[in-house]
Amino acid sequence: MKDTYRHKGLRKILVEEVRGKGIHDTRVLEALMKVPRHLFMDTGLERFAYKDQAFPIGSGQTISQPFTVAFQTQLLDVRRHDKVLEIGTGSGYQTAVLMEMGATVYTIERQRDLYLKTQSFLPSIGYKANFFYGDGYEGLEAYAPFDRILVTAGATEMPEKLKSQLKTGGILVVPLGDSGSQVMTRIVRKSDDEFEKTEHGRFVFVPLLKGRTM
Repeated sequence: MKDTYRHKGLRKILVEEVRGKGIHDTRVLEALMKVPRHLFMDTGLERFAYKDQAFPIGSGQTISQPFTVAFQTQLLDVRRHDKVLEIGTGSGYQTAVLMEMGATVYTIERQRDLYLKTQSFLPSIGYKANFFYGDGYEGLEAYAPFDRILVTAGATEMPEKLKSQLKTGGILVVPLGDSGSQVMTRIVRKSDDEFEKTEHGRFVFVPLLKGRTM
């Protein structure tokens, strides 16, 4: 599957739609414009790739709505060369957006099938992240601290281990709540034991589960 002028035109329309919904960070919008979302979806769903909607990708997971990806990324305030931990690789679409912004991405997926698929697929289209198969609640202590941590699934409780893996000045973005909906929560680490918390509206995500599938 190729990235044609038609695809690029549809992406431009999508980016303008997302901008109209309140995404103002030009770096985020430029990253959305560059990532060929249709390549992350089954061929049967390709015609829907540039609609601002979430779609199933198998293993009970979804490729997130572009507005949601943009909203989380804007809250994360990613800078070039930031070391970013992503919890929930999924299709790899969010991973690609982070990499287009110049981040070095460490990404964890608990669904083995998705991990294997995305680990193979993303490098084939030019996105060479650091892939890990494991429990997102545990983070990656061996590679900490991180400048930014992004959780792409709904957590029922604050992942304390992830907070501890933030650098001072680092930012964690996580949807917190039950299976019905979650509050987008931004945590800024001010010092070793001081964290600033702000809330940014309700969203609906698939649940963040502990452990990993075999």
